[in-house]
Amino acid sequence: MDEEERRAFVTSVIEGHKEALDCLSILKKLNLPDAWIGGGFVRNPVWDRLHGYEIFTPLNDVDVLFFDSDDLSKDTEGLIQANLSRELPEAAWSVKNQARMHLHNGDAPYENTEQAVARWVETATAVAVRLDENDKLELCAPHGLEDLTSLVLCPTLAFKQNLAVFQGRIESKEWLKLWPKLRIIL
Repeated sequence: MDEEERRAFVTSVIEGHKEALDCLSILKKLNLPDAWIGGGFVRNPVWDRLHGYEIFTPLNDVDVLFFDSDDLSKDTEGLIQANLSRELPEAAWSVKNQARMHLHNGDAPYENTEQAVARWVETATAVAVRLDENDKLELCAPHGLEDLTSLVLCPTLAFKQNLAVFQGRIESKEWLKLWPKLRIIL
């Protein structure tokens, strides 16, 4: 599968997931700057389909990402999260302004959401989606989609020096039990 085929596959999985499309539509209405939904929101349904599961694995949360360097307040994140919860209370919304996440990660300031996503722990998790102005699915995949669609767990460059975090996430999230075809590649 080449990158274009991978993009088409991931897009088709998300487009076939009604709950995901509902979340994306609600997020789009808020018109947040550089806003996406990422992490397990994309990763889990792709892994489910690649494992032949007919029912999507329930999400722990819906990771909403946006980038607003003019307002780094956690209170703003809370207000956005409350708005999303009013619209779709059954979703466990988690909202983070990526313009302040460099402080959490000990990095230089990020320039946009994609740069922040690139610093996530696993390449397969460092993927996000949103609806564009024409309601077409747009993908953000700074490390590409090969690992995600090949069922590979690999740390991003940012975490190759800190494998304890990478391995800890694999164990705590029990990914190998949920998706036994996954392969760990360091």
